[in-house]
Amino acid sequence: MVDPELLEILVCPETKQPVRPADAQVLERVNAAIRAGGVVNRGGETVSEPLEEGLLREDGRVLYAVRDGIPIMLIDEGIDLSGLSA
Repeated sequence: MVDPELLEILVCPETKQPVRPADAQVLERVNAAIRAGGVVNRGGETVSEPLEEGLLREDGRVLYAVRDGIPIMLIDEGIDLSGLSA
């Protein structure tokens, strides 16, 4: 779990929009797409590991993975949710 104090200062590195923890529904949608082999991050690399936690940009369009409690806040590591099936 991301430290609440850290969460207060984290923003999307691209748009500077605030981020919030992704809910279970968003994570399941992303993980289903990962299992189907249909997730590519913004850097063009296939995402193969399921996510236990993620941070969702305020507009709901990009998800940043959290691995071992560490947010991966790199533009190329973001997952564009608009390309995923519902």
